[in-house]
Amino acid sequence: MLLSLSSLNVIQYLQNADLFSSEDRVLDQYELKESSQDNQNLLVTFTNNRQLLIKQKYKIDIENNHHELFNEWLFHQLLQQFPILGNISELSSLILCYDQENSILVRSYLSEYIELGKFYQNSSIFPIEIANSIGTALAELHRTTFLGKEYRDFMNIAPPGEFRYHFYNPSQGIDSINPDVLGRIPTEAIKFHIFYQHDQSLASAIADLSYEWTPCCLIHNDLQLSNILLHSRWEQLDNCLIRLIDWEACSWGDPAFDLGSLLASYLRIWLSSLVVDNTLNLEESLNLAMIPLDIIQPSMLALLRAYLDTFPLILEYRHDLILRVVQFTGLSLIHQIKEMIEYKKYFDQHHIYMLEFGKNILTMPQKAVLTIFGISESEIIQPVADLENIFQPEEEEKILPIYYEKTRLRGC
Repeated sequence: MLLSLSSLNVIQYLQNADLFSSEDRVLDQYELKESSQDNQNLLVTFTNNRQLLIKQKYKIDIENNHHELFNEWLFHQLLQQFPILGNISELSSLILCYDQENSILVRSYLSEYIELGKFYQNSSIFPIEIANSIGTALAELHRTTFLGKEYRDFMNIAPPGEFRYHFYNPSQGIDSINPDVLGRIPTEAIKFHIFYQHDQSLASAIADLSYEWTPCCLIHNDLQLSNILLHSRWEQLDNCLIRLIDWEACSWGDPAFDLGSLLASYLRIWLSSLVVDNTLNLEESLNLAMIPLDIIQPSMLALLRAYLDTFPLILEYRHDLILRVVQFTGLSLIHQIKEMIEYKKYFDQHHIYMLEFGKNILTMPQKAVLTIFGISESEIIQPVADLENIFQPEEEEKILPIYYEKTRLRGC
């Protein structure tokens, strides 16, 4: 039977796991940190300022999860097994215990760090230094593990007594609507499914993106601003500005997916500030946003350029990297709407505009590059284009996308 942790039994659990001794003293206050849809997070604070975060999966999801807590533990073991990945280990927090039987993971809590999404929300500033740090850190993760068979095989290890058949391809569309789905979503959200299912160009673009999915390195696989921590004294530090947390979904995958997911998280700040009115079309609403795109744009561009400066080889491997990143950005926006509908039962006009914008950048990535970054694809890679064998796209070549009359089923 699954042990359900609470403030009443967590200290006993830590004692049994040798993470609490008689010399330790615990403050009377326990703080339940903000939990995700399927996690319970309990923070324990000691008098010596040491803090532990205990994460547990809800019982209802134990059979249906994709080994999330095991994945996070496996990532920690990867860093221990291969010391050459030392630079990556500085990006994450120390995991102290993994209890598979009770679906519990204990890690050190980074009390000097704050969630990046909340920092942006509270300060309304987007420093270039932070974006550079994120781009460099993500590139280090991808570059260091790039085409490393030993890392791929290690991340393919399954929990004891279970099997892994393949790495999950996240380039997926939205499930078809059916009576079961209709019973779980708000009435207004039906518009979302109708829009998606009637747009063949969108479905075809997602099918092609899935077909071209190219796993080649270790990716975080859930990279959004809420999973990035910023040091509270970032202005005084030269390094370790950021940490990446919640490695539950990490897997061998396509680096463009990490970049696209992250850029979508930045764009949501802009899209969430739109002025919504039935008399305004999408373009008018975008132009009236309370947080203009040109305030966020420099950080997104700096992040991508810092990534390419650190990992220029990726442009040899994927000549169309920039376009794929943009397409994954659009797909991520669409998936975020779906999650909002499923878990928060919420859908409004903001999401209609977000869906339309996501569809536009997914189906027309070349045009979207200029919209998102303010410069063309060739201008983005120009700083690294002089390096030997780096491919530079020919801007003159204009190829119209071909969409199928009906979406083909493509292999993952």
